[in-house]
Amino acid sequence: MNAIELRLLRNAEYLQYTKDFSAIINLNSPESLGIDTKLSAFNTKISELEALYKKALASEKTQELLALDERRDNAINGIYYFLLSQSYHYENDKKQKAQLLLENIALYGSGIARLNYQAETATLNNLLRDWENKPDLANAITTFNLFAWINEMKTANEEFNTQYLSRTQEYGDANPETIKSKREETNTAYYALRDRIDALHLLVEAPPSPYTTVINQLNALTDQYNVLLVNRKEPALPGNNESPTLS
Repeated sequence: MNAIELRLLRNAEYLQYTKDFSAIINLNSPESLGIDTKLSAFNTKISELEALYKKALASEKTQELLALDERRDNAINGIYYFLLSQSYHYENDKKQKAQLLLENIALYGSGIARLNYQAETATLNNLLRDWENKPDLANAITTFNLFAWINEMKTANEEFNTQYLSRTQEYGDANPETIKSKREETNTAYYALRDRIDALHLLVEAPPSPYTTVINQLNALTDQYNVLLVNRKEPALPGNNESPTLS
């Protein structure tokens, strides 16, 4: 069967992929295929993972994080698009300074608002440090009077980081079994099921194999998620993070 980098899937995507994978197998008479035991073990892990994920989503701090993340996303996107418009300015000085700041942002990628939580926090901190400590960039900030925008982004980013650390501590205290470890357990059950299907298919001596249909359907599913992962590598603004990703 086709392979996929499970670790690259965000939690919501991962959960949906595993549920879809299981659902497809359920539609193909798993008992007659001799894979019902492996499927049952896989479904158990999916249920455990889903329970943890729903608990994380229900957290009060998670809702606060989502609002703070949207604030900082809006700030960096607002700054970016303002500078983009100024890069077409009829005054050459403003045009050059806008391009200077855009080039600085580009050093950190063109999809900052799409980064995962921790990566966006670090990236915005680095960006703010550049704008405060590099004279040419600071001068450009002054030219466009971007202090209110920058203060909004800085405040939202700092509050986000504080809440993120608090939620992580709260979540860890409440349940030491993290989503990351549960995903690893689910991975084990997934590979055991997938390899079982592959092995039984290879052992069929006379075609047609009863596993061909389910394998084709599972490959079609995997291909869809692989396309999602490939498309994610394409830079784009604006964008929002997947919510939430605990580890």
